[in-house]
Amino acid sequence: MVDTLLMYPAGREPYTMEIRVLGISGSPIPGGNVETFMQQMLQGVSRQGVVTEALHLSQLEVQDCVHCNFCLRKQEPGKYCSRKDDGQMIFEKIESADVLLLATPVYFMRTSARMASLIDRLRVFVFGNQVGGKLKNKIGVSAAVAWARNAGFETTHLTHILAFMTLEMLPVSVHHCVSPLGASAVASPGGTGLFDKSIRLGVEHDDLGRHSAQAMMNRAAELAMLIRQGSAR
Repeated sequence: MVDTLLMYPAGREPYTMEIRVLGISGSPIPGGNVETFMQQMLQGVSRQGVVTEALHLSQLEVQDCVHCNFCLRKQEPGKYCSRKDDGQMIFEKIESADVLLLATPVYFMRTSARMASLIDRLRVFVFGNQVGGKLKNKIGVSAAVAWARNAGFETTHLTHILAFMTLEMLPVSVHHCVSPLGASAVASPGGTGLFDKSIRLGVEHDDLGRHSAQAMMNRAAELAMLIRQGSAR
């Protein structure tokens, strides 16, 4: 596979500025399939010029948005939201990232409750009097782990993609993957939905999932470079 990080538009010099990639896992299970899949994605794009970081909602507290509208008029440096939890730390890391990767298990054909709570809280970047619009033109990548091959990948990816679009971000798409909407991996053997008690991390055996992970992350890094190059002109 050609490494898209080494591909540049004709006549342009190779990109040298740092690209920052932040991955956020919405799984409640530490060290499970979703966190493993996301780590594979981050490792696959970790190279010169790209810095990655991972956050796991299984280890953090993110309360629900209560629609208090604090963010519309009362934001100040160090306080984007009225809720007292790990949200501020997460928001600061998201704001400083060039690429945001949202990874989730597929629950009832949709993203997890933990991820949904975080997405709802991202309204601080839509209406915020300090950080409204700060995610515009950043790159968004969706990742999902399902139990079976046809068990809700695309409806789950759409949850993330609609959030990216609401934030005026640029969602990543690659057509030669399990789904063109995001990185998609299965946890059951071959995506059959059958249980094998000898396999704990099924994503480690999913070659198609690993391919989609690498393709999506390469494309995300390529787009981030192009955005940075354009803004530097």
